[in-house]
This record gives sequence, C-alpha cells and structure tokens, in this order.
Amino acid sequence: MRGIPPRPGAAEGPLLRALARTVEVLTTVAMALAAAALLLALALIGWAVVMRYAFNAAPVWVDEVVGFALVVVVMLGAAQTLRRGEHIAVDLLVHRLPARALRWAQAWAALAALAVAAILVVNGWETAALARTLGILTEGHLEWPTWLLMLLMPVGGALLGLAALEALWRALAGLPPPQPPAAEEPQPAAPREADPGRRAS
Repeated sequence: MRGIPPRPGAAEGPLLRALARTVEVLTTVAMALAAAALLLALALIGWAVVMRYAFNAAPVWVDEVVGFALVVVVMLGAAQTLRRGEHIAVDLLVHRLPARALRWAQAWAALAALAVAAILVVNGWETAALARTLGILTEGHLEWPTWLLMLLMPVGGALLGLAALEALWRALAGLPPPQPPAAEEPQPAAPREADPGRRAS
C-alpha cells in the first residue's frame, strides 16, 4: 500500500534495517533474473514469428520455453512487487480508514501474504520432491524434469515470505513500505563568473 503515513516517532531499528537490506538484495537479484527471463521470452517469440512467416520453419519448442520463462517471471518477481507495495489492489475503501486502522489493514495483508508464501514453500517443496522421485518429465518436445520447474515455487515462496515479514514488521512499527530509489535529478549548471577583465560598456 502507498500513502501510509508513518507513526510519529517510528524509526527503523538495527534488526529491521538488516532484514530490509537482506530482502532488498535477494529481491533485486530475483527481479533481475525475472527480467532476463522476460527478455528471453520476447526474443524467442520474435524469432519464432520470423521463422514461421519468413521461412515456414517455426521451432516447435519455443512455446514450452516461453511458458517456463513466464513461471520464472511470476515466481521471482512477486516478492519485490509486494515489497514496493505495487501489487494490484482494490484499496478505495482501505485508504479512507484512519491511520491506525490503515496500518492494521496493512498488517493483515502482510499476514495473508505470509500464509500464501508458507503454502508455496511447503507444498512446492513436497511436490518437487515427489516429481523427482517419480522421474516425471514435462509434456511436449523438450521433456525437462518437472522438479526443476517446481523448485521455483519454494524459492519464490521463500522470497515472498521474507518480503511479507518485512511488510508485517513495518506495519506493526508504524512505518511505510520502502520506496524505490528515486532517480537523481540533474543539478543545475553553476552560473558563470563574470570576466574580471571585461568592463561593462
């Protein structure tokens, strides 16, 4: 959520700052990997279109790789989106609440995200372990081991859980979500000094 006023006198303690730095590094790396997967998907789609309509030789495995890349985008990008408070939300009523009630609503949302993260970690790990034991492969032309893809669920869930934990801590402490780094504004050029040897006419 955006626009949550901080509680008077609220400040980040050393533990919260350490957690925030850890979550920031992990989610930044995860978002970079998600962005790379998205760029790969776009490049493969463009290449497949050219091959289909220009050479009538469309690669049959592109759709599968693009589907796997989208899983990477969703699972690795969700944590930073939550941390920045940028998930899609219907908050017309929530933002009309008083500041104290608004913080409790933020804490409840963080608890819900933490519960979803726990489900992803537990169920994702169990499902991946079962798929590896049974040797299940993906359907299609590539036939990749499904447990490698299923591992994205516990990994993404762990990242989401850390981001939700930070959000819950901030809500209980009366602090707003972390803001994205602002772009540095260009500094105005320093005025030129008048030439001491030049005289006004």
